[in-house]
Amino acid sequence: MSIPNIITLGRIVLVPIIVWAIASSEMGIACAVFIIAGVSDAVDGFLAKRFNMSSELGALLDPLADKALLVSIYVSLGIWGAIPRWLVILVVSRDIMIVGAVIISWLFGKPIPMKPLMVSKLNTVAQVAFAALVLGALALGFPPWPYDVVLMAMVTILTLVSVSLYLVEWMRHMSSVELGR
Repeated sequence: MSIPNIITLGRIVLVPIIVWAIASSEMGIACAVFIIAGVSDAVDGFLAKRFNMSSELGALLDPLADKALLVSIYVSLGIWGAIPRWLVILVVSRDIMIVGAVIISWLFGKPIPMKPLMVSKLNTVAQVAFAALVLGALALGFPPWPYDVVLMAMVTILTLVSVSLYLVEWMRHMSSVELGR
C-alpha cells in the first residue's frame, strides 16, 4: 500500500462526509471537504508520478474515488435542489452506461481496454468546476450566475459527446472482437 493509494483511500472516506454536509445544509463544510479532496487528488497524482509510486491498484482506485466523489456530490446537490435534476440524471447515467458496457464486455469474455478519452477528461474538469462553483456559491452566499449556466452547458455538451464516443468505441470493439479481428 503506497502513500498515493492511502491518500486516494482517504478521498473515498471523504465522500460520506460531503454527502452528510450537503444533506445537513452545512455547505461551508461541504465546500472545505471538496477542496481537501481536490488537493488530495493532485497530491496523490504528483507523488505517484514524481516518485514512481504508480500501481495497478492506484490506477483503479483513483478514478473510482473521483467518480464516487463527483456522483455523490451531484446526487446530493440535485436532491438538495441546488442543481437541476436532469443534469444529475445525465451525469450519473453516463457513468452507469460506461460501467455497464465494461461489465458486458467482461461477461462476454471481450474486455475492453480502459483508457479515458480527452473529451472525458475535459468533462471531468467541467463537472468539478461546476460542482466547485455551486458549493462555493452556497457556502459563501454569492450568486453563481452567469458562470453556472456556462458550466452547466459545458457539462451537458461534454457529457453527451463523451458518452456518444465511448458508445461508438465500445460498439466497434464488440463487433471487431465478434468478427475475430
